[in-house]
Amino acid sequence: MATPTRTYLAFQHNAKLFSLATAIRSIRSATSLDEQNRSLFKQATDDDHVVVTEQTIFHPQGGGQPSDVGVMKTSNSVFKVSAVRMDVVSNGQVLHFGRFESGHNAFAEGETVTQEVDVEKRLLYSRLHTAGHVLGAATRKLLEKEIEGFDELKASHFPDAASCEFQGSIEGKWKDAIQKKVDEYVDGDLPVEIEWWSEDDFKKNGLERLITDNPNVAAGEKFRVVKIVGADTYPCGGTHVDSTLACGKTTVRKISRSKGTSRVSYAVA
Repeated sequence: MATPTRTYLAFQHNAKLFSLATAIRSIRSATSLDEQNRSLFKQATDDDHVVVTEQTIFHPQGGGQPSDVGVMKTSNSVFKVSAVRMDVVSNGQVLHFGRFESGHNAFAEGETVTQEVDVEKRLLYSRLHTAGHVLGAATRKLLEKEIEGFDELKASHFPDAASCEFQGSIEGKWKDAIQKKVDEYVDGDLPVEIEWWSEDDFKKNGLERLITDNPNVAAGEKFRVVKIVGADTYPCGGTHVDSTLACGKTTVRKISRSKGTSRVSYAVA
């Protein structure tokens, strides 16, 4: 059986592309998905569908970032996209989950549709994601040599639940210092740049620790990295603002510790 063609991730090349015309590759009932993909959309009913397109401006949930929401439409049909995920059966395909407005017909394979993301939510998620990297960079700068075994583990960039998790015990006394460093980076209006690196590029920059297996990066492809100039570099497939100043006021809320790891929560205003 032929390997399904990967979805072109247009949002990774232009995070300000809020509308895009693209073709429908497939459409099916959400309840007819393979079990692994069906588990991605536990709320699915017989009224819900999953659409795959040639390209997408919708960021699928992952890397700590929520999925975009919005619509896909033609002149006589509107499909409300309420969740987006990467296909776990066919690597590289993006699944757009949602339902057609009442009385509207389903799309046809090969038909051209216009995608439109919810711009307000996209900008919020982009600010939160960049702010999370700023927090990670600030914490690393202060504590990498202070805490044995320090490392960044994972992050959540969801509204009302944004946090970065680190290896090592970060005492509460560091909160003010982390806040001061975060403020320095945000107020410094540091450029946020997107680059594409090979494994050799990571090694040349002394960042071998960032090389990881990513099922959505095909063999021979380069890794997308986000460079906050003057702060740090992260392999990242998410959406971002153009500079740290665009994050807005970023507040370190609290530091919690459990079983040798620490979570630093934050919010943007």
